[in-house]
Amino acid sequence: MSHTLKKLEKSQVELTITVTPAEYEKHLQTAALRLSQRAAIKGFRPGKVPYDVLKKEVGEMTILNEALETVVQESFYQAVTTEKLDTIGMPKIEIEKVAPGNEVIYKATVALLPKVKLADISKIKVEKKAKKIGDQEVNEVVENLRKMQAKEVIKNDKKIGPADKAIIDMDMFFDKVPVDGGQAKNYQVYLSEPHHIPGFNDQILGLGKDEEKEFSLDFPKEHYQKHLAGKNVQFKVKVKDIYERQLPEISDELAKTLGQESLLKLREIINANLTQEAEQKAGQQVEIEILEALISASEFETIPEVLIDAERHKIFYELKRDLERHGISIEQYLKDLKKDEKQLFEDFKAQAEKRAKAALISRQIASENHIHVHDEELDAEIKIMEETYKDNKEYMENLKKPEVRDTIAMTLQNQKVIQWLKHKVLGEELPAGVVHEHSEHNTKDT
Repeated sequence: MSHTLKKLEKSQVELTITVTPAEYEKHLQTAALRLSQRAAIKGFRPGKVPYDVLKKEVGEMTILNEALETVVQESFYQAVTTEKLDTIGMPKIEIEKVAPGNEVIYKATVALLPKVKLADISKIKVEKKAKKIGDQEVNEVVENLRKMQAKEVIKNDKKIGPADKAIIDMDMFFDKVPVDGGQAKNYQVYLSEPHHIPGFNDQILGLGKDEEKEFSLDFPKEHYQKHLAGKNVQFKVKVKDIYERQLPEISDELAKTLGQESLLKLREIINANLTQEAEQKAGQQVEIEILEALISASEFETIPEVLIDAERHKIFYELKRDLERHGISIEQYLKDLKKDEKQLFEDFKAQAEKRAKAALISRQIASENHIHVHDEELDAEIKIMEETYKDNKEYMENLKKPEVRDTIAMTLQNQKVIQWLKHKVLGEELPAGVVHEHSEHNTKDT
């Protein structure tokens, strides 16, 4: 077997590979066996047809075509190994010559993992800033807990007050046309809490039972329903019922209804929880800032489209999943944006390229610093997932797929890289097991 290598733009190479008849003879024998199991040839049982008989019956070209995939797979792997190429994605194969008794010649175009010149990590300066938790933050939580313990007493003989709950029927219109999904029966409005449409509470304040009102409001520009975001929408409402919300006193008795021995103890627990939450948010933010600083200061070869497209698909899936949580289909979302999937994918390009660069940085840091995921670590993580989702058959089946296992391994490795980076940049303690300098255990090659 021989091959030539040609470098292309966008971190790609073209391999022209030649395989001689002697080199692919073994693949012909294996292909013939497969064909003989499928072919119905008089006088022979399936799988027992001699090669010469099969060649006469189906033709040499049929056997060669059957063998071609494995011929290409083996020779491509040998060429990539010889050239020490770090490829990503599937190669594009173009057969140039294939005929019985002759050399098989084909071209394989494949993307290479782009090289990264990492920034000097010692020069990355990022500060972790956790929000300070004080009495104000604790008071807000206590007040919300208090509201959750409120007793609601119907007061249909009075008007809606600023601390009441109103039950209304509501219809929304845009340009006098009913909004799709904009009708709601027995819609609950808590007047003491901000409404997601600014000004809505003010419009129904002071109304009485069975009263109707029409008004219009501007939806926020960042509203998740893109077809309504920033638009002036007309409302028609009718009050069904009005409830006075009677709140308990903030006292030890309130704390006891919430399972704590005293108000002081309740406040201590709230403070601890809020502090932990603030630490987690600060940790997540500093991780983003470290990666962004590394991306900005590192040098990258051209990122292949196959990598960017892979990240685009992930972003698309994440968006679709988020929309479904809000009861919106991707089709409706695209319709509201007046775009198709192709245009949306183009919008994702900059974000996808940044994510691809982050992945490349993580991979290189892992490689250079002996950061791996052992098989036992991966098995332990999957076991936790199996226990958590044991009643979800589809999820359990997915966990068996090699590509899902690889994704989980990569996620674990990325987590270790982040821990290593925070150790280097922030001076945080490096957890045991992040770096495996001289390990004899099996690792998942990610």
